Amino acid sequence: MALYTTITDAITDYTGLSPTAFFTISAMMVVVYKLVSTMFVAADDYVAVKREQQQQFTLREPVQIGDITEEELRPYNGSDPNKPLLMAIKGKIYDVSRSRMFYGPGGPYALFAGRDASRALALMSFEPSDLTGNIEGLSASELEVLEDWEAKFEEKYVKVGQLVSERTSTVKDETKVD
Repeated sequence: MALYTTITDAITDYTGLSPTAFFTISAMMVVVYKLVSTMFVAADDYVAVKREQQQQFTLREPVQIGDITEEELRPYNGSDPNKPLLMAIKGKIYDVSRSRMFYGPGGPYALFAGRDASRALALMSFEPSDLTGNIEGLSASELEVLEDWEAKFEEKYVKVGQLVSERTSTVKDETKVD
């Protein structure tokens, strides 16, 4: 019992904290350390993960898809590994498959894949309501941010198509009377 009393008195004298507060803070520090240390990946582990991802998804040449609607673009969000990963800016569709770790499932920008993300990029927003190609009402500085994004995409990715508002029908109107 004398050892316990000596330790608790020493904790109070050196830290100014009660023994309960001291041990609570110490335990919290250990938990935070463990949590933060698991957030970072060792360089060797990163290389192994990247190599594994590259083996899973072999890059192929971008395929031109032409004119498609926003609804037809949605399946190209990375959920199907056999389809390219596509994203649109200002109606232009880009193949972003080579950046699957950013735009693919689990990536930080995964919600942009399979969509026209013009408004979200201009606003630097991750809000689902901003995942649209509608750029009406944006300020000049927001439009400038969007232009920068568009320039980066044109430089880095292949343009594979264009968004159209709706499919044009090739069926002629047969209700016409002569």
